[in-house]
Amino acid sequence: MVNNTRLVLQLRLRRSGEDCTFVDKLSNRPPHMKIRFRKSLGVALVALLVGACQPLAWQASPSLANTDVPVDSTITADPQTEAVIAPYRRQVTEKMSEVIGFAPEALGKAEYESPLGNFVVDLQIAQSQPLYGKPIDLSLTTNGGLRQPLPKGEINVGDVFELMPFENELVVLTLDGSTVQELFDYAVEKKWAPIGGATYTVKNGKPTDIKIGGQPFDPAKSYTLVTSDYLAGGGDDLNMLKKATKTEKVGLLLRDAILQQIRQLTAAGQPVTADTDSRVTVLP
Repeated sequence: MVNNTRLVLQLRLRRSGEDCTFVDKLSNRPPHMKIRFRKSLGVALVALLVGACQPLAWQASPSLANTDVPVDSTITADPQTEAVIAPYRRQVTEKMSEVIGFAPEALGKAEYESPLGNFVVDLQIAQSQPLYGKPIDLSLTTNGGLRQPLPKGEINVGDVFELMPFENELVVLTLDGSTVQELFDYAVEKKWAPIGGATYTVKNGKPTDIKIGGQPFDPAKSYTLVTSDYLAGGGDDLNMLKKATKTEKVGLLLRDAILQQIRQLTAAGQPVTADTDSRVTVLP
């Protein structure tokens, strides 16, 4: 006599919140039928695992928390950390506080030309030319690269780091005449690109009467230009400089050139001043 049994087989899968249940009931079946059915059921279960319950794509549930911690006098310094930092802080403070020169007047920025702009473009030639070993025709910087004015009175190393905090290296570019023309067009348009070694007049928004080294600009000639590697690579939208026919490293950081210039002036008993002769004439 066949036992009146009831087989309940249940499979539950939980993936990404999905609940799939498979239930089969065997009731009042002879044993050989149950065995065959169970074998078939095993195959069916494998298929069910593979394809029946497709997992949902996992989705993150991001949450934002306010983790801002104000850094002010209410935070107590960690004594162990302070003990490690203190010797280095003293060294940096001593170095940055070293007085290297004196300026009778502050050197600041302005449109077209300025005391600070003239000072930097002139020293770029003065400090690069001995290393380059040949005359350099032009020099270029931008107001954006000169971060702070040089103060009136004592000038220390920290002032120079504030003026030039970047690790920009000086390079000499060889430019053809058409590229030099683009450079002067840029200087007139932007009004923030001091150029050393040249004079020019702004008329109707265009550069005219360009003179380089006191001689009329010759579009058929090539000229050398000293500037930072940042500007040479097209920084501050000076993309025309990337057309240089030759790029040569000077082997001197711009900041180091500024430090050297000031130290040399001091050693010669001279103050830190800029050439104030007019280089750019703007016609109404």
